[in-house]
Amino acid sequence: MAGVGADADVPRLPGVKILVVEARFYAQINDLLVGGAQAVLRTSGAEVVHAVVPGALEIPAAIAMAQATGQFDGYVALGCVIRGETTHYELVSGESCRGLMDLSVRERLAIGNGILTVENEVQALERADPSRQDKGGGAAAAALALVAWRRRLAENAL
Repeated sequence: MAGVGADADVPRLPGVKILVVEARFYAQINDLLVGGAQAVLRTSGAEVVHAVVPGALEIPAAIAMAQATGQFDGYVALGCVIRGETTHYELVSGESCRGLMDLSVRERLAIGNGILTVENEVQALERADPSRQDKGGGAAAAALALVAWRRRLAENAL
């Protein structure tokens, strides 16, 4: 499967401000996720702000804090959770996803979820690499699509 990449059908949204929140735990994987997301966001013409948090569980809180400022039109959540020997994987993957979903529905936020939940590093690299599955680019494209949808709704341009 080819990645989303900068050539994807991405809406042009100049003037839109997107916050990319990265859980900086696996540097090599995150560099790929962020690279894919930034390429898509550049294609859209969006202004990008990049924030780093310790882990996936902190991403929903960071987005909620940023949302309270009213500065951002959308959000991209990026990180990686790799299964280990304990149940910590289930907790982190489930709760980070639930937190993002709760925020997006309750606060009507445009959030692209690019938190990988994988069995091993090989799977993570496959999904993160912009030349392969490009999940970072996909998360950015999802956030932009939601921002565009919200604009269409506001303009009654359905």
